[in-house]
Amino acid sequence: MRILVVEDEQLLADAIAEWLREETHAVDVAGDGAAALERVDVNEYDVVILDRDLPRVHGDEVCRRMVSAGAEPRILMLTAAAEVTDRVGGLSLGADDYLTKPFAMPELAARVLALGRRTRPGSPPVLRRAGITLDPARREVTRDGRYVSLSKKEFAVLFELLRADGSVVSAEHLLEKAWDENADPFTGAVRLAILKLRRKLGDPQVIETLPGVGYRIS
Repeated sequence: MRILVVEDEQLLADAIAEWLREETHAVDVAGDGAAALERVDVNEYDVVILDRDLPRVHGDEVCRRMVSAGAEPRILMLTAAAEVTDRVGGLSLGADDYLTKPFAMPELAARVLALGRRTRPGSPPVLRRAGITLDPARREVTRDGRYVSLSKKEFAVLFELLRADGSVVSAEHLLEKAWDENADPFTGAVRLAILKLRRKLGDPQVIETLPGVGYRIS
């Protein structure tokens, strides 16, 4: 999944980003509300982790603008305020979930994963197709019962292919979801990841290439 972390405390932002990258997600970081709105305008995110107390543009206003613009990402709001009225206030702005500081990173990761499943209605917690089983929570992949060891990027690409449930996924979409904003769109990163996936998943081959269109799991 592609995730935006909006947090002005640099150490915390870096810690969240590092943890989520270990969970195979592509993560961008913004240090204030104005930068967050700019990134949401140009990138396709699944989840936005949004600190409520932000400089330049307050987190409440960022949330309000995203919701009023019909933005697709699910919003997980972070705050140091633990009062019920504060939590209700954040959710009433359109946030999908709320987490108070301090929090445990495993809980944050679990909430992000749950929100990510909601970006596409009906997306199951464990993905299965063509003998392949992918468990995002355990970060495990099997093919016909055989464990398949994948890199973070290979896992992320396979996740998007399985998530599409047989539909074609463009290389641009895979680059958008599996790599962060620093990725070079002119590299062969997606093609290389597909080649490695085919080799690791073994025969019979299930990842189909549609020239000029994209890839799908047949």
